[in-house]
Amino acid sequence: MTSMDNEASLVDFFIQDHRDCDARWVDVEELLDSEDIDTAREAWEKYEKGMRRHMGMEEDVLFPAFEAKSGMGGGGPTAVMKMEHQQMRGLLDEIGAAMDSGDAEKALDLGDTLLMLTQQHNVKEEGMLYPMAENLLADEWAALVKQLETY
Repeated sequence: MTSMDNEASLVDFFIQDHRDCDARWVDVEELLDSEDIDTAREAWEKYEKGMRRHMGMEEDVLFPAFEAKSGMGGGGPTAVMKMEHQQMRGLLDEIGAAMDSGDAEKALDLGDTLLMLTQQHNVKEEGMLYPMAENLLADEWAALVKQLETY
């Protein structure tokens, strides 16, 4: 788990968490490529935990605050992000099953799909949602970051 800087902006906070998740996936991929499935499982658990934590922070803290302040609940940008999170969770489940069965090749193939989906998702969040949220939630950011850091 990464310790976040209280001085970081909302955009910086979440972008850093994206980068941390990306770095953990690189570790998994390298270990799967080297066919060290046992060590890869440990790296996988860290990656999966980080990804699920990131999506949870957004869905449980950021998105509700954004939706309340913007009035964009049901059909706004957070609805699209939540749908993509569900797709990502499905892939995480499939990769986890491949890891449990020792199928490094399948885990890597599914990981490629997850990586593509995640990269497209992050572009939308980093380019649109986070800046919008940062503008709307500036007055609430100090309280929100405290919730996020203990998530």
